[in-house]
Amino acid sequence: MQTGFTICNLRFTSGLRFSHRLVNRKSQIKNPARASILIGLLWCVALLSIVVISVLHTARMDLMVGKNYGDRIQAHYLALAGIEKAKALLYKNAQERSRSGKNHTGELYNTPEQFRDITFGRGQFRVLRRARQDEGGGIVYGVCDEESRLNLNTADTEALGKLKDMSAPIAAAITDWRDADNTPSPGGAEAEYYLSLQPPYQPRNGPFQTVRELLMVKGISSDLLLGRDTQQNGLLESAEDSSESSARTDDQAADVDTGWAGILTVDSTVNNVSASGTDRVNAQSADEAALTGVSGITSDIARAITAYRGQNRFTSIADLLDVTRPQNNQNQNSSRGNSRSNQSSPNQNQGNASGPKVIDSNLLMDIADDLTVADGTGAQAGLINVNTASLSVLACLPNVNRELAQAIISYRQSSDFLPNIAWLLKVPGMNQEIFKQVAPLVTSRSETFRILSEGKVTSTGARQRIQAIVHVGLNNVATLSYREDDL
Repeated sequence: MQTGFTICNLRFTSGLRFSHRLVNRKSQIKNPARASILIGLLWCVALLSIVVISVLHTARMDLMVGKNYGDRIQAHYLALAGIEKAKALLYKNAQERSRSGKNHTGELYNTPEQFRDITFGRGQFRVLRRARQDEGGGIVYGVCDEESRLNLNTADTEALGKLKDMSAPIAAAITDWRDADNTPSPGGAEAEYYLSLQPPYQPRNGPFQTVRELLMVKGISSDLLLGRDTQQNGLLESAEDSSESSARTDDQAADVDTGWAGILTVDSTVNNVSASGTDRVNAQSADEAALTGVSGITSDIARAITAYRGQNRFTSIADLLDVTRPQNNQNQNSSRGNSRSNQSSPNQNQGNASGPKVIDSNLLMDIADDLTVADGTGAQAGLINVNTASLSVLACLPNVNRELAQAIISYRQSSDFLPNIAWLLKVPGMNQEIFKQVAPLVTSRSETFRILSEGKVTSTGARQRIQAIVHVGLNNVATLSYREDDL
């Protein structure tokens, strides 16, 4: 009985299940529209999901773009903060040097405590440059000066010809580009050549405005001008991330190829004043009273200078080494009128030629910074700072070979810089004849500086780099050029 009941129960349950399936199938057959609606709803949900995801992704991208743009702006102003700090410190240094009567101190050229990763707001800034080979190479934190470079607008063909890989035709083409005429020098080029190019253009026939303008001159390629420094900032492409942890080996090399642009400038100018900022006495035109106002020049020396210059024009202060004491000095009247009348006397001139020298190298080193042979106190363009110029630039000076250039560098490194240009006479290998040729072309002070500043937002790493060239006087700081680099 129990077994039969169980079997009947199983059959009844199976029948119910079968009947339920039939009902479901019938209901599905009877309601196909409901199934289609469900499928349609599912597709709508899927499409809406895609749309929502796309909108969210677009919004996220917009937010990221806006944030990156904002970070770039902040990085820009962080870099600008580095520029302004460097300008302020340069101006302060100029004032301090003026008060102490020093032409050069070497400060701010490598001052990491002032310029390395200075925290400001949401980020930091750094003022950096690539050190030269004589400075040990690598990245240092500080400014560099334009007077350490060869001025493209004042250098003659002889000086340009001493540059590495410089040929005589290219040097001639450079001087042709900047001179006022259209007559080509031997091997050079003028308007006729440039107008034959496609597209044609005219030479400037005036001073170069930028160093990069050299790329328009006949024979000059990007490799010659820029070398590996394609951004013309002294930092190679592989050194763009200048953090020591990620820099490659060649980023820290002492000698890198920055092309001619690494040692050329169009901006170097120094005012014709003493280290203290006072007007220099013009040895070519000053009277005896003004000359004796210079410490170290006695009345006898002043009379000798005024007598000598009557028949001999000074081209630089180095010519003061040739001033002789007149043999008939006892017959001279100390007044200005008699002094000038004596200058025109043939006997007086003969006495000057044969008399003893009144200024030696030691005295010249004492008085050189207070004297000049140029009129006015205006800017003197293209003077090379013997305290900061590299070996390659010093070797461009007349009759200065690489051995003498290295001797100048070694002397300034061991003697804490040259107080004025007459101290070149202390350099081994420098004689009076070479000094006379060099003196009109050099200075011991810089007033024009190149500042390369990089701003960085700490949270995102956004960076911006600004390079500015400024002239620092005792009364103001003038910006000569300004450039931003995208990183």
